[in-house]
Amino acid sequence: MSAAGTPDPARPVLAVAHRGDPYRHRENTLPSVGSALAAGADAVEVDVQLTRDGVPVLLHDPTLERLWGDPRPIRRVTLDQLDELRDGALAVPTLAEAVKTVAGTPAARLLIDLDDPHPAAATWEAVTALGAERRVAFCGPATAMLAVRALAQDAEIALTWKQPGLPARALLDDLRPRYLNPPFGLVTPDLTAAARDAGLAVSTWTADLRRTMRRLRAAGVASITSNRIDVLRSVLDGRR
Repeated sequence: MSAAGTPDPARPVLAVAHRGDPYRHRENTLPSVGSALAAGADAVEVDVQLTRDGVPVLLHDPTLERLWGDPRPIRRVTLDQLDELRDGALAVPTLAEAVKTVAGTPAARLLIDLDDPHPAAATWEAVTALGAERRVAFCGPATAMLAVRALAQDAEIALTWKQPGLPARALLDDLRPRYLNPPFGLVTPDLTAAARDAGLAVSTWTADLRRTMRRLRAAGVASITSNRIDVLRSVLDGRR
C-alpha cells in the first residue's frame, strides 16, 4: 500500500471467505468451502472445535444446535456419532477434509479460526499429518495464537484484536503475527499506517457491503473477510 493508504496494484488485497460461502451453503461445510473457492476466494476461513475423541471438525458454536438441530455440545459427541447428523450431502466435516478440499485449488489457503487454545494441538497435528503447513494460516485472540506459536514457530498468524490502537510491543514480540486482525469498524487509515510502522499488515472482518469493502481497501488493509465472497471478489477486481 502507498503511504496515502491507496491500493497498490502490486500488492492486491486478499479476499477471504467467511466460513465458506454461507449465503449459498451451510457454513463450515465442504460444499460451502468449495463454493467459496469457485467464487475466487484467496483463502477460506473456518472455525474448529474438537469432538469427544479429540478430532478437529468444522464448527463455530460449542453446540450443534444452530446448524444441525442437535443440542449436544460438540465435546460430548464422537466423530462416528457426528455422521448420524448427515443431511444428504451435508455433514460436519473434519479439518483434514477441509484441508484436502482447499489443497485442490492452487494458491488457495485455509484460515483456521481458533477462539481458545484448547483445539490448537490437535489442529496442528492434523495439519502436519497432511504436510499442509504452508496451505494454512491461523487467526484468533492472543491466548489461542500464543498456543499456536508455541507449537509452530513458522505458522502464519493473524492476531484478532478488538481494541483501538495496537497491542503491546511485548505481545507482538512474543507472538510475531503477520497480521493485525480487527473488526472492520475499527479500521482507519491511521490504524493501518500504525500497523505498517510496527511491521504488521491489517486483515479485517466481516464486511458484506460494497461501500464497506471499498472503504477498507482505501484505508490500506491487506485482507478482507466477507460472507459474500462473490461480491468482495467483484469489488477487488473492479467489476460491477
